[in-house]
Amino acid sequence: MATHLKPENIATLVLFVRAEKVMLDSDLARLYGVTTGNLNKAVKRNRTRFPGDFMFQLTDKETENLIFQTGRSKRRGGRRHRPYVFTEQGVAMLSTVLNSERAVQVNIAIMRTFVQLRRLMDSNVELARKIESLEKKYDEKFTAVFAAIKELIAPSERARKQIGFHP
Repeated sequence: MATHLKPENIATLVLFVRAEKVMLDSDLARLYGVTTGNLNKAVKRNRTRFPGDFMFQLTDKETENLIFQTGRSKRRGGRRHRPYVFTEQGVAMLSTVLNSERAVQVNIAIMRTFVQLRRLMDSNVELARKIESLEKKYDEKFTAVFAAIKELIAPSERARKQIGFHP
């Protein structure tokens, strides 16, 4: 159990939907060791604990994009309903609904993952600011160097899993 609960393994399950870092109900269910149906039933029994900024259901278009991006099946053996996704706060609330030792351990690992992702994003922003100030300070001789550094620290579009409409 401990090996697959490493933040770097869980980070691959975090998606960006509607400018939010979220996790799919099916991925969370697998981590918690329950079926997706049972996870969603537990949430529905406690619906007041999951407002729209904690959990929301994907639209048809978002679901279609998810299937396209991740290769998840929509045929036999696949889902019949649009998936739900949980924000960081929603994942934290799941621990109050799923009462088991495994749920506690999974929740701790997921919270650590979200913290690491936030730190990583913050450090990239800070690094970009420092490079910007250095660029202003030095002359044009270093323009190519700064351009190369900016390209290296820019978030990779391929690494992100985004679904939904993006103008």
